[in-house]
Amino acid sequence: MTGTPEAGPGGLLPELEWRGILHATTPGLPARLASGRPISGYIGFDPSADSLHAGHLIPIFGLLRLQRHGGRPVALLGGGTGMIGDPSGRSDERNLLDVATLEANVAAIRVQLERFLDFTPGSGAVMVNNLEWLGKLRLIDFLRDTGKHFTIPYMLAKDSVQVRLERGLSYTEFSYMLLQSYDFAHLFRTMGVELQMGGADQWGNITAGLELIRRTSRAGEATEAAEPAHGLAYKLLLSPSGTKFGKSETGESVWLDPARTSPYAFYQYWVNTDDRDVGTYLRWFTEVPRDGIEALESEMARAPEARAAQRALALDITTRTHGADAAAQAIADSEARFSMAPIDDPSVLSSLHASAGGFTFDAGMLAAGTAVILAEAGVLGSRGEARRMIAGGGVTVNGTRVSDPAFVPEPIAGEWLDVRIGKRRREIGRLRS
Repeated sequence: MTGTPEAGPGGLLPELEWRGILHATTPGLPARLASGRPISGYIGFDPSADSLHAGHLIPIFGLLRLQRHGGRPVALLGGGTGMIGDPSGRSDERNLLDVATLEANVAAIRVQLERFLDFTPGSGAVMVNNLEWLGKLRLIDFLRDTGKHFTIPYMLAKDSVQVRLERGLSYTEFSYMLLQSYDFAHLFRTMGVELQMGGADQWGNITAGLELIRRTSRAGEATEAAEPAHGLAYKLLLSPSGTKFGKSETGESVWLDPARTSPYAFYQYWVNTDDRDVGTYLRWFTEVPRDGIEALESEMARAPEARAAQRALALDITTRTHGADAAAQAIADSEARFSMAPIDDPSVLSSLHASAGGFTFDAGMLAAGTAVILAEAGVLGSRGEARRMIAGGGVTVNGTRVSDPAFVPEPIAGEWLDVRIGKRRREIGRLRS
């Protein structure tokens, strides 16, 4: 299979297979998709922060591909379940958030999802918040109508519960499975959502929802509709290089919000992808067709130093996440920062300072000389380290190699310092007024 995959719902699973992302499906899903009838499918997102991060790109692209194959994607924001927290894939309990915080987070996430999904009314994607229905539940009704369908042994057997039993699992988190099952049944009943998708660690919750639908749906009683709903799980991303996906070199999450992770830093994360990972990332996080990815892999094998595959990956995902203008600026800033030539254009220095996180200094630090600037601004750890680096010839300021720790550089346009530390590090300083 090369080029564009089969259009329509029937092409979804073959595409996920060749992209290497499909983990499991319930038995009836291939036949349901092959029927060609449109299908609605949902994925849940935990609004515990005001931004999604790179790890959420797997489910986001799951919805994107469902929509491209003619399905209706439903993005469920867990405003209700977010007040409890999903124990899946966690070793500790989540912090509980109040309604106002969750509502603000949901609104921010909606803006990010609009970069990937078409929310045009009618046939477009839909975003829902489960607080709308979970917030109205009465405990007695919930226990009578939902809880009675699940036995304790059934719930204890789920992996998401098993991995937490020894460390401790609160009843609050233990009940999460029932609430997520209720979500699926509610969407099935009110919106005709037949498919739940999620990571492999969500498989237990997905199948629990299917169980509730079977037990409560009239369709489940009919022999011709023995499987009224379906489940699909994506593989969990385990990096072949051994690095943790979605974390920067400093261990911080790579966020989709440009205020948390700048487009420059976002671009750099992807362009620095290990050769062993880039093929996987191109398959999972871009819409580049199979033959295009294979061509990039061949080019990488011929000339790995050119990093053509990494550049294509970084451009594609940065453009989709932040827009073409931001991606173009990230590339320009990257080229400027890693160029060996001095930078004397104030507009370039200003852009780099904003995108790459430059330092600031004041007139007193400037008058005290280069070593003091570097130490007090946090560019280097101490004045002693700065003096040693200068003595070793490892510091250049505004294109001039510094040999005297007390050297007072003249800021470009009265404001900027272009500092090179060693062969690879570049820091842009701005004079505080």
